[in-house]
Amino acid sequence: MTTAHVFIAISLDGFIARPNGDIGWLLQRDDPAEDHGYTDFIADKDVIVMGRGSFETVAAFDPWPYELPVIVLSRQLTGTAVPAHLEGKVRFCALAPQELMEEQARQGVRRIYVDGGQVVQSFLKDRLIDDMVITTVPVLIGSGRSLFGELAQDVDLELVASRSFPSGLVQSTYRVVR
Repeated sequence: MTTAHVFIAISLDGFIARPNGDIGWLLQRDDPAEDHGYTDFIADKDVIVMGRGSFETVAAFDPWPYELPVIVLSRQLTGTAVPAHLEGKVRFCALAPQELMEEQARQGVRRIYVDGGQVVQSFLKDRLIDDMVITTVPVLIGSGRSLFGELAQDVDLELVASRSFPSGLVQSTYRVVR
């Protein structure tokens, strides 16, 4: 069975990026001395699934930050060429979340890291997310790309753990109640 998992940071007012996709407010808070658990989180994942917005942000990073294969869910990018330096590392795909999960299960993928606001929202809407690690950064940015959008029904969560860091970050792990 393939499962989907989220590890993401938000501003205190619930945004993952500014309206233009900028995450400078988050990068300014990155303290290499603090272990926020990303290495442990990613260690048992097989694939990363993200949306176009997240991809466009991380595609500018040098070096490319991921060792795992990355699937970019985007109708707009599907059919376009992957940048040469990312060939073999990234693929563009227009499948719906449920179809993608089924495809990945057939390929033997067990655990997927889901990243990006719209992709997280679509996976939540389809009840595909198993758990979420959400790190809240103590900053208000006023507007931007929301992690959670409108939902047709409530999504019940169970708090698994919560911890704070000297930098002021607060990290909570939630299990999605089915």
